[in-house]
Amino acid sequence: MNSILTNGQVVLFQGDSITDCGRNREDINSLGDGYAEIVSKMFQLLFPDRKVTFVNKGISGNRAIDLLGRYDEDFKEIQPDFLSILIGVNDTWRRYDSNDPTSAESFEKTYRELLTRIKKDMPNCKIMLLEPFLLNSVPERASWREDLDPKIHVVRQLAKEFADYYLPLDGIFAKAEVERFTCTEMSGDGVHPSTIGHTLIAEEYIKALS
Repeated sequence: MNSILTNGQVVLFQGDSITDCGRNREDINSLGDGYAEIVSKMFQLLFPDRKVTFVNKGISGNRAIDLLGRYDEDFKEIQPDFLSILIGVNDTWRRYDSNDPTSAESFEKTYRELLTRIKKDMPNCKIMLLEPFLLNSVPERASWREDLDPKIHVVRQLAKEFADYYLPLDGIFAKAEVERFTCTEMSGDGVHPSTIGHTLIAEEYIKALS
């Protein structure tokens, strides 16, 4: 097994609470308790000879517009060699808990601007997009699909245009539900993964890095 990452390179995780996962924002070495931390540990086990730095800048509650707003400090300043982004579920959630919707068109415009800036300022940075997802752990949230599914399709289209790697998490979790786990085992609320859910994300992430 080999890795696309080489000595001295930097991997940046970006996103919302799923990426943040309780990290200490005052400590650049803190990766939180989710998939970012698991990816780092798995990578070190698989490639002990590779000195790669992993940085987590996910912030709970963020939407696409928030990522764009902190682009200079939390993207450009870090100058990663590999960057992954998982964003979108809060762009749906705020419609239902705060009456603050984000249309699919607005989501696409913002996300596209973010990716365009990354390509311009960091042309050699490899990009991985992770699609937002929703598990059927809370049946009352099934109606969110009306809003989320168009955003998933936006991310898939943007991945075709901008990404080097793509993780279809909505499909990955659906497959895992059929073959391996229940929805509630992977996420109690359908949005925030359990340890099992985070491990599933990390497994797919490592496959891409390998």
